[in-house]
Amino acid sequence: MLRLFCLIALFFVASAQAEVRVLTSIKPLQLIAAAVQDGVGEPEVLLPPGASPHHYALRPSDVRRVREADLLYWIGPDMEAFLPRVLDGRDKPQVAVQDLPGMSLRRFGEGHAEHDHDEHADEHDHASDELGHDHEHRPGSLDAHLWLLPTNARVIAARMAADLSQLDAPNAQRYAANLQAFEQRLDALDTRIRPQMTALHGKPYFVFHEAFDYFESTYGLEHAGVFSVLTEVQPGAQHVAAMRERLQQAGPSCVFSEPPMRPRLAETLTAGLPVKLAELDALGGTLPVDANGYEHLLQNLANGLSECLNSL
Repeated sequence: MLRLFCLIALFFVASAQAEVRVLTSIKPLQLIAAAVQDGVGEPEVLLPPGASPHHYALRPSDVRRVREADLLYWIGPDMEAFLPRVLDGRDKPQVAVQDLPGMSLRRFGEGHAEHDHDEHADEHDHASDELGHDHEHRPGSLDAHLWLLPTNARVIAARMAADLSQLDAPNAQRYAANLQAFEQRLDALDTRIRPQMTALHGKPYFVFHEAFDYFESTYGLEHAGVFSVLTEVQPGAQHVAAMRERLQQAGPSCVFSEPPMRPRLAETLTAGLPVKLAELDALGGTLPVDANGYEHLLQNLANGLSECLNSL
């Protein structure tokens, strides 16, 4: 009896040790990994809620996690500029998803963004210098918010399933089934979101951070302008006046910021105008990490847009 107990105990220890430890840089990648690992394991995330992937400072404990994870997924140097130096010390697989074959990538300045920047080139350049506009948002640089394109999420999930199946062959069939279920849920999500977004075509809205172009391009939306301001910096009176003029010309509209902090400028910029302030969360900071998390991220974006714009 004792021998049987020991064998069972050894089996469970071996099973626990066999679980592949997946670490992602940001939560959206964690949500995709959670769909692929559903029922097998739970992915971890490096950045805590509210942290900016553009300007995160790694702690010693973060460095240990980066080096110990069996699989690591990040967007790439265009998003997490703090990671390459630490990744040099890893001897396990790591994937910059922006480099995966089959990814659809955008660059700032493409499509409607080009018109927006060109039309207000002098104003925008001045604001960029004054406000410390991040280099990753300059025209021609990669728009690294690539997870907001559902077809990119499919490519990422497929790579994750393949990597996990290689490291954990006994569960390969489960990873394949999870991938198929994820793709089917994305099909169903698109069926729900598309008419919801079609109803918003032509309604004016502005954003404080140019993070949503992938989602917008998928569903035919177009923001009227970007107020690229940092929460801790107040722009000059001339720039504020120029932005208010654009809001006045637009008439009733929505201005979207991203949690956890609303720019201090928001209230000043919209005071007395028929403008509503609302939030869009590109990172899904408050979402539970489960198999349906990524779909909830996109559905929440659709709901946030429709709730504000349909109330105008």
